[in-house]
Amino acid sequence: MNSRLELPASETTFPTKKPDLMRAGLLAFAALSSGLLGQQAYAAKDAGCEGGGFTVELPGGPVSGLTETTIPASSLGTSFTVRGKFVVFVVDAATLGVRNYTLTGAPNPLDMTGGVPTTIFASKTPDLQGVALNGNLTLELDGPDVLLARSGPGVGMKIQAKDCAQGGVFQMEPERADGLTTDFTHVLADGVFYFDNPNFRNVNLPLCVPPNFNPSCAPVPVTPRVNFANDLSPKFVGRDSTQVATRVSQFGGVSVWRVASGGRMGGVLGEDSVEVAPPSTNCVKNCQAQNRVRGKFPVLGFPFPVPQENRLTPRSP
Repeated sequence: MNSRLELPASETTFPTKKPDLMRAGLLAFAALSSGLLGQQAYAAKDAGCEGGGFTVELPGGPVSGLTETTIPASSLGTSFTVRGKFVVFVVDAATLGVRNYTLTGAPNPLDMTGGVPTTIFASKTPDLQGVALNGNLTLELDGPDVLLARSGPGVGMKIQAKDCAQGGVFQMEPERADGLTTDFTHVLADGVFYFDNPNFRNVNLPLCVPPNFNPSCAPVPVTPRVNFANDLSPKFVGRDSTQVATRVSQFGGVSVWRVASGGRMGGVLGEDSVEVAPPSTNCVKNCQAQNRVRGKFPVLGFPFPVPQENRLTPRSP
């Protein structure tokens, strides 16, 4: 199988937000970031987050507990670590790109790793087109949630993450004054690979959901699904999840995404990543709540071990 994977239009192309909709977007970026921890695009399952909570390890000392604060640019250094009970990752201060996104394997009823620390992404890198983020860092910590936001000349970046064993646990959001797109390159860690999930191919099931708890049933289409997995953990599975974005390329260990200003580059782990659900809406503002799946749809799972013929090749461009 090569990288020219046939994908549904809903996952491959969305219109870019026009510059006139971006007025004042960056000027208010840090302020708008405040208070958004309760509005994340995905809800991780409560059991998977029990006891979770991040500590942000900065050069001037760790920050933890319930807090909303601003970290001066001079106190950030070149990178810092966000460490939780279930998740740990390193953040590049100049881009808010992420390195070594890892599940710790800490005991949890929804653990997917079998107790083995598992690095999922070697890197998640936004291309800021030569601009470095140089402003202060907005930091919010609340239970298992963390929000990080920083801006630079004409561009801003935001990370929202949850310290949970699975669920909707991560998203990055770019904001550009010129309204242009931002490319994100995801590089999977060694041993983790993308695959075309055969359980989402040629499915002929009466898949439907009662909308708004109405007894009538609306059909839910089953479209091709790219997941990632490894050969060590039968429960370990995830997927990249986007909103207002285009998949530029897809290989066995590398994917590139073009995300609209105000869109998102997210990640989902576990059962939610192999659940049938409608595509996210074309939305760049105040759109998280209506896009939550909340476990209403059928879970198709994935084969383990993943057959070689379903793994995307080559691994890199």
